Amino acid sequence: MDRYNAEGYPDPTAAEALENIMREEKAKNYKPCVFICSPFAGDIEKNLNKAREYLKFAVKQGTIPFAPHLLYPQVLDDGDPEQRKLGLYFGMVWLRKCDELWVFGRYISKGMQAEINKASKHRIPIRYFSENCEEVQKL
Repeated sequence: MDRYNAEGYPDPTAAEALENIMREEKAKNYKPCVFICSPFAGDIEKNLNKAREYLKFAVKQGTIPFAPHLLYPQVLDDGDPEQRKLGLYFGMVWLRKCDELWVFGRYISKGMQAEINKASKHRIPIRYFSENCEEVQKL
């Protein structure tokens, strides 16, 4: 944003007004980033299908969702402890960049609990949903 007028003199009032207009426009189109927290291990095929449903639900709610357990198992071996640790770390980095954590289902795995703890520690809002995508109180 140029803070100078046509003659080269500082013009903070006009620059601030334009910045405010741009900020308001951005707010109209703002979509929060949400981190999808749901089980992965166990019945992996079922859990991945459910995670896809949760991702679609979050999109329909007007968010930008991120589900690390749909991404990283494609390139990392969850059966290898070092690669699993790396995938969990990657997820935690993304969690810090999200606006909210959405937890799905009644069962809370160790990985999910770690994500919930991290969100709590960093005061990231946490919302809980049933497996049917109905918002519920903390499980």
